[in-house]
Amino acid sequence: MTSLYDAPAEDVIEALTETLQAQAAIEEPEWLQFTTTGVDRELPPEQEDFWSRRAASLLRKVAIDGPVGVGSLKAEYGSAKQGTTRYRVRPRNKSDGSGNIVRTILQQLEEAGYVEVAEGEGRTVTADGHSLLDETAADVLESLDDPALQRYA
Repeated sequence: MTSLYDAPAEDVIEALTETLQAQAAIEEPEWLQFTTTGVDRELPPEQEDFWSRRAASLLRKVAIDGPVGVGSLKAEYGSAKQGTTRYRVRPRNKSDGSGNIVRTILQQLEEAGYVEVAEGEGRTVTADGHSLLDETAADVLESLDDPALQRYA
């Protein structure tokens, strides 16, 4: 049986993005055109399918690392600060990603039945979420031409 660990992450996220868009389980909020993906960013995201792609990535991340909270996911989706430092002798600082984006997507995944709140621990993936991820990974492995990966399908 194929699991989400067997298929390449980029391909699983791409296929899961299409699945979530087809199911209409995730809806892009109106405020997305005005927000940034982190405190170190100046412009909103430019990808047309940013919301569903981030939702697919978050679902996979919660399945792998869960139970996980919003704070650790903010750190995961953050980036290096782009500030200028004189002579570049300071150590690099890390900036968190947007907590509102992460929290809203997790709430939408909860409404869709793919994620649930584990009391006092964070969020975990439900059985429906695991089956969706495993079916998507199996479909991805079937579509790949690499014979080394075909043994997992």
